[in-house]
Amino acid sequence: MHRLSFVLAGMLLFGGVQTVEAQTVRVGYIDSQVILSEAPGALEAQQEFDRDMERYRGEIQRMGEDLERLIGNYQQQERTLSPEAREARQNEIRMKEMEYQQRVDEMEMEAAQRRQVLVEPILERMSQAIETIRAEGEYAVIFDTASRAIVAADPQLDLTGEVIRRLQQMAGREN
Repeated sequence: MHRLSFVLAGMLLFGGVQTVEAQTVRVGYIDSQVILSEAPGALEAQQEFDRDMERYRGEIQRMGEDLERLIGNYQQQERTLSPEAREARQNEIRMKEMEYQQRVDEMEMEAAQRRQVLVEPILERMSQAIETIRAEGEYAVIFDTASRAIVAADPQLDLTGEVIRRLQQMAGREN
C-alpha cells in the first residue's frame, strides 16, 4: 500500500496523471407502452387493426366450420364408404386441414405487417419526441421501462408524460 502511494505521488509530481473534472450525467426513462396507448392516433390505429382482425377472424371461423362439417360428414358416412372412398375423403380432410393451417399462418403474418404499418408512424413521432427531449434536457441516456430492464427508478426521472405532451403538440400542428 505504501508503495502505491509513492507511485501516485510521483506521477502527480511529474504530470503523469491528469485531473478529471466530475461530470453530471443526466438520465431519464420512459414507458413506451404507456406512450403507445396514449399517443395521438394510437386509439384510431388500434380500432383500425381490430376491424382488420375481425375480418380475419371471420374468414378463419368460416374455414374452421367448413372443416368441422367435412369431418362430421366423414365420420357419419365412414362405415358405409368403400376403402378407396374412405382414403379419398381422409386425403380431402388432410388437404383442407393443411389449407386451413396455411391460411391461419398467412393471416398471422398479414396481421403483424398490418400492425407494423399502423404503428410505424406513431413510433417515428415518438422517437422524434424522445430525441428532442433528450437533446434539450441534455440527457445522456433515456431508458424504457417497458423492456423491464429497469428494476427501480426515481419517479422524477420519468419522462413519459413529457413525451406524450410533445406528441400531442406534434399532432396539433399536423391538424
